Formats: sequence, structure tokens, C-alpha cells
Amino acid sequence: MNNTAAPAPPALQKVLRPLHLWALAVGLVISGEYFGWNYGWAVAGPVGFLVATLLITVLYVTFIFSFTELTTAIPHAGGPFAYSYRAFGPLGGFVAGYATLVEFLFAPPAIAAALGSYGHFLYPRVPVLGTALGCYVVFIGINLLGIRESARFSLLVTLLAVAELLLYMGLVAPHFKVSNFLAHPLPLGPAGVFAALPFAIWFYLAIEGVAMVAEEVENPRQTIPKGYLYGLGTLVVLALGVMVLTGGVADWRRLSRIDYPLPEALGLVLGRHSRWTQLFASIGLFGLVASFHGTIIGYSRQVFALARSGYLPGFLARVNPLFRTPHWALAAGGGVGAAALLTGTTAQVIVLSVLGAVVMYGMSLLSLFALRRKEPQLERPFTAPFYPFFPLLALALTLLSLGAIVYYNWLLSLLFFAGLGLMLGIYALLGRHRRPLHDDALLAPAQDL
Repeated sequence: MNNTAAPAPPALQKVLRPLHLWALAVGLVISGEYFGWNYGWAVAGPVGFLVATLLITVLYVTFIFSFTELTTAIPHAGGPFAYSYRAFGPLGGFVAGYATLVEFLFAPPAIAAALGSYGHFLYPRVPVLGTALGCYVVFIGINLLGIRESARFSLLVTLLAVAELLLYMGLVAPHFKVSNFLAHPLPLGPAGVFAALPFAIWFYLAIEGVAMVAEEVENPRQTIPKGYLYGLGTLVVLALGVMVLTGGVADWRRLSRIDYPLPEALGLVLGRHSRWTQLFASIGLFGLVASFHGTIIGYSRQVFALARSGYLPGFLARVNPLFRTPHWALAAGGGVGAAALLTGTTAQVIVLSVLGAVVMYGMSLLSLFALRRKEPQLERPFTAPFYPFFPLLALALTLLSLGAIVYYNWLLSLLFFAGLGLMLGIYALLGRHRRPLHDDALLAPAQDL
């Protein structure tokens, strides 16, 4: 008889606390306050974009309250993939996993491009693309050292980034004029507001990435809600403050198509060579670094979880024996991001990442309803308030955003859904959907446990 025990599945360390999760939640998103959102001005103007931002703020408030129920009930590194798998089976898990991968694989190259642009703003001889590619090498290396070290680094740069945005708002507030905000108006109507929705989503995109580290959290059922809710509150204040104040300090048209709107705005009101402008551009890199670092954590854990569950090649689920980090998942995602840097523009990469996000939001919300019906006995340490109103409102705004993104970006949407269809077809032809996973208790429905 062979008494050799089966090898334990790859495991991650449980070391994260509420402050770490707040830093990760804010850090994942905070680059959205530095750049990317301003492209919304180009299609809607400041007033139309303000309307779009308020709509998306309501979406994220209702979505995060709903999403937290899923994250605390099923604390799995796969996040949305795990919720959809448990609610709808292997094919549902595949769709959610694909959408989440697109979101987290294409957000980092957009941030890396902005890091290169900020460096070029400071030192014109520094190449944008070379800096962006170098960032991948450096931060994948940092993530390889372990989640505890990564979380400490994330906390430091997030605190610096939040402090800097508060300083920025203090510097530009005396120069704010309502007449500037209302100048050169674009027609205010549904067309402009809907076209601006992807860039409003960029203000909050990836906060749900906290779910990807759920397996590395101490006491996840109490810690995760605190991290999500404190993080979301911080981001709402920063997003609305930065967007409104920046729109009223100068001609917004000069800021609507660049990757460094905040230092440029300071340069317009204080002078490009002002010590405040130079200081802001220098430490402004911390906000971008926080999000870049956080999204690398997010994509690596998603790749790890999908590979561990058989959706991606198994070697991507290997964990480094010394640092307990998914090293092959980190490297593979970096390769995809580097390729995106070489082929796409910032606005296109943002739209593609946002498209993946809203599809994932829809799948997660549908999973919430399905699990409430199928598994009423599932332990839910946090329940969505005002159920079913909050989740329904979040789902309605998600579908509205998805429709707007597809309508105004049909070519990128075609690429996204063609990729989904192709990979789903291959997955079905291989018969993987007929092989449910029973070795992961968090993925198995209650009646199968």
C-alpha cells in the first residue's frame, strides 16, 4: 500500500490586517486620481463629467457594500471567479475569471505609461516607454519578496500619495474659479455623459482587488469589511475634490488629453518652475507607484487562483518556496503588460481594463442574488445593506455603464468579447467544464461540502 500523503495545495501566508487592506484598497485605485479621468473632459467637459462621476460614485458605493458580502463569505484568492463558480458552476467562473484578468492585466500598463510620462515631465531626456518597462521589472521584483513586505511598501506609498493629494487640493483651492469650470462647455446630454463613464470608473477601478488577497488576511470576516469601507470613503473624498478643483483653476482643455494633468495644472497656476510644481511632480510618482504595485498584486493572485483551479496552465500556480509568492504568475502577467505597453495608447488600455471590470461587476452581483437563493445557510459575516435595493441599483448602473462603453468603443468591445468567446470555446471543447472542482471547499456548494 502506498502511504505517501498527497502534496498540500499551494498556500499563501495570512498576515494582512485592517490598515494593510485600507492601504491596498486606496493604493490600488489612487493613481486614478492622478491621471486617466481627465480624458473624460475631452468627451463631456467638466460639467458632463461631473454628472458621470456622481453616477459612478453611486455605482461603487452600492457595489462595494454588495461585493463585501461575497468577499467575507467566500475569502478566496480568485475573488469574483470564486463567487461566480460557486453560483453558476465552471462556465460562470470562467467568464468572471476572464473579465477580472482583463481588468487587472491591462490596468498596470496604463499606470506604467503614466509613470513614464511623469518622469518625462520632470526630466525630458527620460524616455517614457523605457521607464514604463523598467517599472515592471522593479515592482515585480518587490512583489516576489513576499506579501508582508509588499503590504508594508504599499502602506508607505499610499500614505504619501494621500498626503500629496491633500496638499495639491490645498495649493489649487485658492485659484479655483467657477467661471473656469463652466467655460468652453460641451453640450450637456446623455451622449457626453455616457461616453465619459469609462473615465469616471477609472477614479475607483480596482478597489475590488482587495478580494484577491482574501486568503492572506488575518480574520478576513472582520478585517475585509473595514478595509473596503474605509478605503472607499477615502477615495470618494479624493476623487471629487481633485476633479472639481482641477477643473476650476485653468483652461480644462489643456489638461484633457495628457497623462500628467495635476502637475500641469500646478504649472499653469504657480509656474512650471515653481518649487511646489517640481515637488508635486516628483512625489506624485508615489500615487502611481501605489496603484501599480497594488494591481501587480491583484493580477498575480488572479492568475494564481485560476491556474490552481485548472483554468490556466498549472505551472502558474506554483508558489516560491522561500518567499511564498506566486512567482510564475507575477512574471506571466508582466509579459502581458509589457506587450500592451508596446501596442496601445493610454486611453484604449483604460477602456479595455474598465470593460473587463464592468463585466466582472455584473457577474459578481448576479452571483450575490444566486447565492442568496441557492445557499441561504451560507455564513455571511457581512450582509449587503438595503438588500435587494443596493445590489439592484448597482446592477442597473453596471449594465448602463457596459452599454455605454460598448456603444462608444465598439472595436475594443469586439476584441474583448471575441477573446472571451474564443477562450470559452476552447475551454468547452476540452471538456473542462464537465470536471467540477471538489478539492477546494470554498468553491464547492454547501450541499457538496
